This record gives sequence, structure tokens and C-alpha cells, in this order.
Amino acid sequence: MTLMLAILIITISLFIWGKFTPDIIALISMLSLFVFGILDLTETLSGFSNPTVIMIAALFIIGEGLSQTGWTALAGEKFIKMAGKSKMKLLLITTLGSGLLSGVVSNTGTVATLMPVTIASAWSIGTLPSKLLMPVAFGSNTGGLLTLTGTPPNIIVNNTMIESGLEGFSFFEFGLIGLPLLLLALLYFKFIGYRLLPSNKTNNKPVNINTTLHQWIEAYKVDGDYYRLRVRSVSPLLNTKLGDWNFEKDYAVTILRIKRRHPSLLKGNDPFIELPTDQTEFLYHDIITVKGDTEAINVLMIKFRLGLLPLDSIEDELRHNLINQEVGMTEVLVAPQSALVGKNVTSSHFFERYNVQLMATSRNGKPLTERETIVKAGDAFLIRGQWSAIEELKNQYEHLVICGSPEGMAKTVTNLTIKSYIALASLILMIVLLVFKIVPGAVAALLSAGIIMITGCVPMVKAYKGISWISVVMIAAMIPMGIALQKTGTAELIANGLVDSLGSFHPVVLLGGVFLLTTTFSQVINNSATAVLMAPIVIIAANTLNISAAPFMIVVAISASTAFLTPVGTTTNAMVMTAGGYKFMDYLKVGAPLLLLFLITTLLLVPIIWPF
Repeated sequence: MTLMLAILIITISLFIWGKFTPDIIALISMLSLFVFGILDLTETLSGFSNPTVIMIAALFIIGEGLSQTGWTALAGEKFIKMAGKSKMKLLLITTLGSGLLSGVVSNTGTVATLMPVTIASAWSIGTLPSKLLMPVAFGSNTGGLLTLTGTPPNIIVNNTMIESGLEGFSFFEFGLIGLPLLLLALLYFKFIGYRLLPSNKTNNKPVNINTTLHQWIEAYKVDGDYYRLRVRSVSPLLNTKLGDWNFEKDYAVTILRIKRRHPSLLKGNDPFIELPTDQTEFLYHDIITVKGDTEAINVLMIKFRLGLLPLDSIEDELRHNLINQEVGMTEVLVAPQSALVGKNVTSSHFFERYNVQLMATSRNGKPLTERETIVKAGDAFLIRGQWSAIEELKNQYEHLVICGSPEGMAKTVTNLTIKSYIALASLILMIVLLVFKIVPGAVAALLSAGIIMITGCVPMVKAYKGISWISVVMIAAMIPMGIALQKTGTAELIANGLVDSLGSFHPVVLLGGVFLLTTTFSQVINNSATAVLMAPIVIIAANTLNISAAPFMIVVAISASTAFLTPVGTTTNAMVMTAGGYKFMDYLKVGAPLLLLFLITTLLLVPIIWPF
């Protein structure tokens, strides 16, 4: 037991020190338990087969599916539009929005989605990001308490209950306390917290997709080059292939995109052909998005008997028709060392080998209209292609600089596709399976994640990239710590200490002690690790007093998510620190009153909702 306490203290100290990443610390702790003979090999590695770990990993994939298919970006955009120009309304909307989103998407994913649009909105209405970002982070932490899968501590305490032979919590049961706490957070920021938030000046006006598109339109003068044409029944293009016609050479026109007015999925005709190839066939009533000057388009319309369709504003056209979850646009700069410098490049074939389209060329901030040009260092190209092709372009061709983050911009696309609804349906399927307890939670999450990957809502590479492996490995490596605490009697020792010191007064006093101990840990170590450590201790304490463990486990979940006092308590707090220009004392100043309110509200409501 002495050795177990020493390993526990060293582990917590390493978490507080912060020199190593949490997963490394957890792995060192796990291996120490094996090396010193506290656990055998099966017990040491048991965390990596634990349903909790598998479920959390699957939830990251589901969250990535919602993000990649446009749902989180759309939700973020709607929240901001609802706020209008009111600073207080924007504060409340973003806080509420982050809370609601984090009930179904990971807290980290929620903040990552809302942070850029929150910063942009702050600047646009004349306030500072520091007045909004901390509430967004705190809102996401609180919103995780709305559902069973909202945050890992919820899953951990629920599975601990089940493994102890007790009845677990239902999917929305956490919301009985989570919703009041979220509303309390909103009231706090409206009447108290807003005055405590610092006014930190930062230079982080973001380049969001709307700003970027406007800059492209100005730099490349593309506003007059795009048209939509319809293939009529008398058109010579009907039932021919794109490769049969040399549009680039003969007509100086680029075919960018084809929309099927009458798609036949049985024949393999998709509703949209985002990047037409030589084998793409023209069908009756196809709507073709083309690029070329007015004279060239007039010749094309007469030659092929095409109808002209109304075009959206160029910014809407680019954003909603030429950019989506699969295909996007970005700028590419030619570095001085590039092998392209000095070459005579025909624009029509410039990027064909990379399966991307060249939209426009610019030099020294001025557009180039020539079909052929001698490439110079610093030339910029506006290209369109699959997001994955854009990401890989730099590796395929040396000394080409991709501007910005194509992957990040992809997540700002708000137009929904069939894959968006598949991702949403997968989430709903998981919720139904969990609510009605048809299959275990890990299986339900794996089924939904599998559907998202198989249907291509998220490519396999991005699905695995979307998993926070540091969190997954850390939780898996910390689970053996919980086993060791029970096996050595250390958990019973700590539980008896709690019972002896607080349990003799009243269960509510013990409840308060559990809250304070758990939230103290959560300020300096990961909230999932805190839940893993506290859950077995609390179970034993409740059994010792012969009272229900449910209210105490709920309090563990709540207090593990109240890391409001430090920037290192949760990833979300750390994410907004630099963007908001926050200092350590800012978190303590704003978070301490909210933590006190959460403690009081928890002690009042939890015993009523979950009696002892």
C-alpha cells in the first residue's frame, strides 16, 4: 500500500509539473505498477481493452464526421447570426452554443469549431475575443454534462457503476443536472462574469472563409469569369464525353463542375461531378459551371446551343457551388528554389498531373490573363481540387507553398451533402441504441463510427487523425491505476478517510468533500484521469455508509468538468488562452465564483434528483 501511495503521489506530481504529455505520464505510471509487482500483465494492459476507451475513441470519429460534413460549422454560423450586433447576446449565444454542441461533439471539437467564428464575430461587432472565448471554453466543459457521451468522465463513472454491479445512468440522465448548470453558467456570465472578463488586446483578426474569398476575388479578378450553362436537348454535347472536345485549347474555356439535373444513381451518375475528367459524359439538362471571358462563353453558347442560367454573386458561387466538404480552393505560391521558375507553362495543363484545376494566376498582386506565362518566383496560383489533393500537393512538387490551412478551411464549409445526413443519422442511431439499451455503449459507438467511415463521411486517414490519441492512451493507461488502488486497499484507505472525517456529519457534507477533492485534482490533471482515480474511491465510500453511490458518482462527473481555475485543467481552457491573451490569474478571477455557484447548486439539486 505504501508503494501504491508513492506511485500515486509521483503520478499526480508529474501531471502538475507538466513536463511530459499526459499519455507519457500515464504509461510510466502503468508500467511502474507492473515492474513493482502490484499488477500482473493482464491487469496492467486491461485498460486497452476496456469498453470505456473503445467508446471514447469511437466518439472522436463520430465528432470528426459531424465536423467534416459541415454540421458543426453550420451550427456555429447559425449561433453567430442569431447574435446580430449585440455583444451580450453574442456572449450568451456562443456560450449556449458551445454547451449544446459539446453534448454531442467532443469539448475540444466544439471549441475548435466555434473559436474562429467567435473571434471573427468579436472583431466585427467591436468587442475583444477575450470577452467571449473563456465563456465558450467553460460552456463546452459544462455542456459535456448534458448526455452520457458528452465528456469522458461521464462514461468513466457510468462504466465504473456497471462494473461494480450497480445500475448505470441513462443517456440523458446527466442532463438533469447538466442543463441547470449550463443555465446557471449563462446567468453568471450575463450578470457577473462579463464584468470580470479581461479586455486583452490581441492581434488575431482571423482569416475566415468569407474574408479569404473576398481577397481572392480582389487579387485574381475572378468575378467576371464564371458562368453556368445548361445542356439543351439539341446540343451537340449531348451524350458525348468531355475528352471529345478540346475546350481549353479551342475555346479558352475551362469546365469546372457539372450538376446533373436528372441523376440516375442506378447508372452510376452522381448528382455532382466536382472535377470532370475526359471520360465524363454530358447528359440532357446538365448544368455546367465554366470559366472563361465573356466573348469565349458567347462563342461556346452559340456553337453548342447552350442555355445561360442566372449566377449567384461570385462570393456565394465560390463558397456554395465550387467549395464543399470534398472539393476546395486555395492559393499556391512559387518559391525561388522551385523548378518551375523560368519555365513557359501552359495554364490549361499546369496542375493536371495533380488532379486539381487552375482557376487564376497572379503576380505582384495583379492578375495574369495570358494563357501562357513564364513562371517567376512569387507567382501565385488559385487552384481547386479535392482537399486531400491540395494537402498533398506540397509533397508532390517541391518548393510550392500552400497558403493557409486547407484542412482547417474544409471544416468551415457549411453547405450540407448526402454525407452530412448520413453522419447525422449515425449519431441519432447511436443515441437510440444507447437510450433503449439495445447494445452496449461501446458497440453502439463503434457501429456509428463504422458507418461514418465506410460511407466516406470521413476518410480513414482523417478519421484516425481526428482521434485524440493522447487522451485515449492516457485513459487506457490510467485505468490500471484504479484497479491497483482497489487491489492494494489504497482506495479503501482513502475512502475510509473521507467517511471518517466527513461521513459522520451528513451525506451532503461527504458529497461536498468529494466535489472539492475531485475539482482540486481536475484543476491540475486531466479530467478523465481525475474521474478514473476518484470513481473507485467514491464507490467504496458509499458502500461503507450503506447509501446509494449514484449521487456521489454524479458529483465526480460534475466536479471533474469544473476545471475553471487554471488554463491547464482542460484542453479547451488551454486552447483559448493564447487567442484570448489570458493570464493564469484571469482563469482564477473568472472561474472561482462560477465554481462556487456550481458547488452550491450541485449540493442542493443532486440529493433531490438522486436520493441517498
